[in-house]
Amino acid sequence: MKKFLMIFLSIVTFISCTSDPDGFRIKATITGDIADGTLVFLRGIDENYRPVADLDTATIRNGKFSFEGPVGLPELRYIFIDSLNGNIPVINDKGTIEIRVQKDSLGYAKLKGTPQNMLFSDYLSSSREISLKGQSIGADLRKAQAEGNSEVFESLREELFELQEEAKIFELDFVRENPGSLIAVFILEKILAGKILPENEVQDIFNGLSPEIQETPVAKKVLAQLEKAVTTAIGAKAPNFTGPTPSGEELALYDALGKVTILDFWAAWCKPCRIENPNVVRVYEKYHDKGLNIFGVSLDRKAEDWKKAIADDGLIWNHVSNVNYFDQIAQLYNVNGIPATFILDENGIIVAKNLRGPALEAKIAELLQ
Repeated sequence: MKKFLMIFLSIVTFISCTSDPDGFRIKATITGDIADGTLVFLRGIDENYRPVADLDTATIRNGKFSFEGPVGLPELRYIFIDSLNGNIPVINDKGTIEIRVQKDSLGYAKLKGTPQNMLFSDYLSSSREISLKGQSIGADLRKAQAEGNSEVFESLREELFELQEEAKIFELDFVRENPGSLIAVFILEKILAGKILPENEVQDIFNGLSPEIQETPVAKKVLAQLEKAVTTAIGAKAPNFTGPTPSGEELALYDALGKVTILDFWAAWCKPCRIENPNVVRVYEKYHDKGLNIFGVSLDRKAEDWKKAIADDGLIWNHVSNVNYFDQIAQLYNVNGIPATFILDENGIIVAKNLRGPALEAKIAELLQ
């Protein structure tokens, strides 16, 4: 009841301030056959950016609807139209926001009228262009694979890698060139979660954001993640932990350190992990006698899956798991995606992170030479 009352009061406050000249106004035009009186909902987001409680409602009249309200810091909102699929993302920004949209493609709405929404629209347009290129290459790639055309397949795969690099550069450039954009913070969070840049570089970019944007809820979330990442940054001492082995005994990380140790977060269900495992096995067999140890942490949900994957992939090193997905060990190391690796020296200092393939062996060889 208390929660309902708080939501109700916030909506009342929202509606009562619509005359504020420093507020926002959304003026939307929707094309297509849509009945007058159709309800439209303006919704906020929760901490996971999912649309939640309605902040305001409107009705469509002659293909138009509008919202008005006060503005504090810029925030992401979503507009939903009753009985239609999809939604219209919009940034709650001071001024008049003009929207043009077709009823069957809400996600492709055209936004203009305020700085935040103009930047948002430009970002979405460029992102979709890159995405469409990726879909086209992906379709051609699958066709080449089905036809057994290895030469075309390899060429297309290289083209896809180049496009992925193009997408990464585009997003980094967008953040750096638009430090006052709210969307820049969402991109920065994605960069941090995807481990596209080291945490110190993400921190430097974050520090360059405008003071207003740094005060937004999403920016504070990114900052908290960065502060947590400091504990597992290169040069930090790896946090110790204990976990159950496949045989049910408890084993601590610091009781299994070698001259060099690969701390490997993985799972049986993780395809990239399983693809990388033969390379890790090869590196282990080549360098174990020289002082390499591996400490595997599985994020599986079922013990039988975990143990079977160990046997099937020939992972003959130390393993622990709470068999509880992204559990407290993963949280301790700020791991929100796998595979994730940390390379430790004999004192437990993190000297490298997230290396795979030839880069992993090259680093191990360097440390044990």
